[in-house]
Amino acid sequence: MRLGAVTYNVLKDWDLETVITKLEEAGGFEGVELRTGHAHRVEPDLSDEERTRVRRRFERSRIKLVGFGTTCEFHSPDAAERARQLEIGRRFVELAHDTGAIGIKVRPNALPKEVPAETTIRRIAQALAELADYGQRRGVEVWLEVHGRETSDPKICAEIMRLARHDYAGLCWNSNLNPAEVINGSVKSSFALLEPWIKHVHINELANDYPWRELFTLLKKAGYDRYTMMEAQESKEPERFLRWYRALWRELVR
Repeated sequence: MRLGAVTYNVLKDWDLETVITKLEEAGGFEGVELRTGHAHRVEPDLSDEERTRVRRRFERSRIKLVGFGTTCEFHSPDAAERARQLEIGRRFVELAHDTGAIGIKVRPNALPKEVPAETTIRRIAQALAELADYGQRRGVEVWLEVHGRETSDPKICAEIMRLARHDYAGLCWNSNLNPAEVINGSVKSSFALLEPWIKHVHINELANDYPWRELFTLLKKAGYDRYTMMEAQESKEPERFLRWYRALWRELVR
């Protein structure tokens, strides 16, 4: 496993050069997921020249541009809104391809009450498969975050993935400290359910009560060799926080 960082929230106020430099200086970090809407401003509206500049900057760095953290979500009952979200997703796929990233993160966010849950689940799966198909033609994966009210339930995410059935669609494990994921202090059953699709991992507050040691053990046993991405709350001392987080992560993967 490798340690990376999502720019949400510790890194959100840094421009791209600062993000890369500070992660290199902290040591131990190998990748970054750039969250949309943050100060680095690596967004789909970049010109071809700007995209090339971003790609070349990462090529000169020890930090890998792993992916883009979008807020695309496909649960809306409104077909026009789902189509709009898909179009945003396509633009991020193109950005990932042009800048050398391997994937983009999308999310479910709710099960609207006005339609049956199975209808929303099917719609999310259809959109995910369509976007993954677009990504496959460009060598870019699409990771569905285990996220949102009700949709963060591993059973629902597993059903979405079974319906999507696409090699370029995967899951982003989100380390949710909730009863649907952590059962009697353990994530073993949730992990077993979702393991076939886990291609990306978010980790957050490593000092909280989440069963971190168990999760890291399960990831290692599963042969997971990708990135575990720090997604923690803001810090008034971000450089110091990065070094502390790196040290704690190393202990957990030991």
